[in-house]
Amino acid sequence: MRILIVEDDLTTQQFLHRALSEQGYQVDVASDGQEGLFLALEHDYQLIVLDRMLPKLDGLTVLSTLRNANKHLPVLILSALDSVDERVKGLREGGDDYLVKPFALAELLVRIEILLQRQRGKAEPSLNKLQVADLSMDLLARRVWRGQQEILLQPKEFKLLRYLMEHAGQVVTRTLLFEAVWNYDFDPQTNVIDVHVARLRKKVELDGHSALLETVRGVGYRMVEK
Repeated sequence: MRILIVEDDLTTQQFLHRALSEQGYQVDVASDGQEGLFLALEHDYQLIVLDRMLPKLDGLTVLSTLRNANKHLPVLILSALDSVDERVKGLREGGDDYLVKPFALAELLVRIEILLQRQRGKAEPSLNKLQVADLSMDLLARRVWRGQQEILLQPKEFKLLRYLMEHAGQVVTRTLLFEAVWNYDFDPQTNVIDVHVARLRKKVELDGHSALLETVRGVGYRMVEK
């Protein structure tokens, strides 16, 4: 998946580039609206993360120009303009989603995933059910099965497994897990994640079933379909 970030703030741009690259996306960046529009028209991206207040060409002009050129890829607007009027304006101009700065990385990643799934026409099934190999999760009933055998999970284990399944195939960093599962925006320097993952492995990787959770040394974890 190839994503274009159009963002003039260097700190935010580098943060997004690193975070999305860690998720396995191929990422290009542009520092002004003119460059962003050029790249978006010249290349085949699956999604654009677009700031609004850009030098040379503002974000909404970039967006409307893309729509007029029949570029209908998902565009997630990321802006400090947070009033209802501004958000409505961004969506009316053709934005598919609107996230206000400052933002939580976990929320941004989920919104990107939803937009990509919607683009692939798979959004509806994923709202209620997740599937990785023979591991399935019913989000509404909050029940999990490995094959035909139901797995009983504690609330935190369920939340952790859900996040890993939603990002199957991607490396999930410890920072992301702390933010998404424990609501921490910092690393508390504990082994709480390792303890929960170890418990989860014992429950999910039953005898006779393949391993689904990989440890990526020094980074985090990845759920794989074998």
